[in-house]
Amino acid sequence: MYFDIFVIPFSAGFIFLFVFLIYTFSRWIHKLTPENKEKLKKSFFSKRFFVSVKEIFSECLLHRKIFKVNPLLGYMHMSLAFGWLLLIIGGNLETRLYSQNPINPPYYPIFFKFFDPVPGDFLFSGFFEFLMDLLLLFILSGVFLAYIKRFRSSMLGMKKTTKLKPFDKLALASLWVIFPFRLLAESFTSGAFHHGGFMTGSLGLFFASFLPVAKLYYPAWWAYSFALCGFFFALPFSRYMHIPTEALLIFMRNAGITQSKEENSFAEVEINACSRCGVCIDTCQFASAADISNVQTVYFIRDVRHHSLKAETANNCLMCGRCDQICPVGIDAKILRQSERTKFDYTGTNSLNYISVKNISKADVIYFAGCMTHLTPTIKISMEKILKASNEKYLFMDKDGSICCGRPTMLAGQMDAANQLIQKNKEIIQLSEAKVLVTSCPICYKVFTEEYKLDIEVLHHSQYLLQLLNNGKIEVERKEFKAIFHDPCELGRGMNIYNEPRVLINKITTLEHSNFDKENAMCCGGSIGNSVISDEKRNSITKNTLSKILTDQEQTLITACPLCKKTFGKYHHKTEDISQVIASALKKITVTR
Repeated sequence: MYFDIFVIPFSAGFIFLFVFLIYTFSRWIHKLTPENKEKLKKSFFSKRFFVSVKEIFSECLLHRKIFKVNPLLGYMHMSLAFGWLLLIIGGNLETRLYSQNPINPPYYPIFFKFFDPVPGDFLFSGFFEFLMDLLLLFILSGVFLAYIKRFRSSMLGMKKTTKLKPFDKLALASLWVIFPFRLLAESFTSGAFHHGGFMTGSLGLFFASFLPVAKLYYPAWWAYSFALCGFFFALPFSRYMHIPTEALLIFMRNAGITQSKEENSFAEVEINACSRCGVCIDTCQFASAADISNVQTVYFIRDVRHHSLKAETANNCLMCGRCDQICPVGIDAKILRQSERTKFDYTGTNSLNYISVKNISKADVIYFAGCMTHLTPTIKISMEKILKASNEKYLFMDKDGSICCGRPTMLAGQMDAANQLIQKNKEIIQLSEAKVLVTSCPICYKVFTEEYKLDIEVLHHSQYLLQLLNNGKIEVERKEFKAIFHDPCELGRGMNIYNEPRVLINKITTLEHSNFDKENAMCCGGSIGNSVISDEKRNSITKNTLSKILTDQEQTLITACPLCKKTFGKYHHKTEDISQVIASALKKITVTR
């Protein structure tokens, strides 16, 4: 059997990485709940297994999502990931055909050109000689782009790249030299033995013309082995742990395992699956509009993984979801942040026992304005006007005294207080015997839908108003004015409600297009999810957002969130909630209450 002492560094690194991954993956799976373990087990014997394999191929190897954001960046990642896999597969096929052995040492395909520099003719020998050089060239093109990305990221369409930890630097340095060292090792060997493919053979002849390649090829193989060893040893402690972990995450996610607000092993898998590719930095409005570049999701996840997270990093986020939308791995950073925030102390008390539930009247529809709507009274006035016009039997749940929905306390990580608020509100809703709950605030809508587990229909007022129009309970007249719609973060990215508001507005006027709408909508800056940002920074985000979404100062900016209306209204006087637009266009009002 072929062997040389220089294969020991590679073999040691390979064995270490293999054992580490088996242990770590087993620990993560063991920590899953029995229900989630069963889900994962069943998924391997269902069509979800093939769905996972397909997703691993398209995302872990081809990097489809990164291609959609940045084709050049996508090519770089694909050439390294997919190219390396093809090189491994090609090497194994080549050595099996040559040696006629079904099983060879793991190092043999890696160092084949050293052990058999002139292998002679065997089945498809010429094809493999060409293919292996082509694949190496493919990977080297990605390595070259990686160099450019690190030192001139703007050339690849990125404003900023991520900051590296020591193990990241070691892994990156190793990755940068692995394939150049392989090129030199194979080229020097080709030059010494006068044999090789179109690239390594040509370079071998070139180097042989002025270098002692017969003395250099052996040290070059040592360098290649040490480079692989360094990468394998550094990988588990660096951002490159995402390479194997993302595959496990895909299997878990397709098995139906989801992230909970309490810390669990699924969260650990997500944290380790972050590649720190940096695409979330440029999409973060902190970086582009507030000059804050150290709290983005990539740094938050890095600090969580290395147990160095500070309260300011955890809390200094708009929780708008723009980074979640663009993340090629599909990490839900909002829930991760919310979970981490529970670990920090805060001033205050969890006791909300002083809140009492008064006599509640019966109704078909219960309307919950929410805290921010009470601070933006034109919205609740408009909603009452519409509700009266519709002849609906409704209850204004928080008209005289508001109990918060609980979402702000959740975003702050105060889960006990949030649960107490939820129980108080559930009692009121159940006593009303209402069939529909309508809320004007997307934040309230999200928490009522996801956390309350109500047995009645929950609607945002944009959905409810459209239903009223479609059912003929209210009528509106068209008006011609310039209108543009802003998708609130929690309503759009948070709850995937994009169409109803647009259909509703188009019944009044023709809606103009924005380049920053739907999934790409920008945050207004007024987020209650951030407890540490200064007013100055908030205002700069608001102004920047307005400059991007408004193409004409005469446009009426329509939104469907009281917080967005209040925030934008400071700088653009033609800002209205969708309920105001409908209320002002009502044809008739028949009050029967």
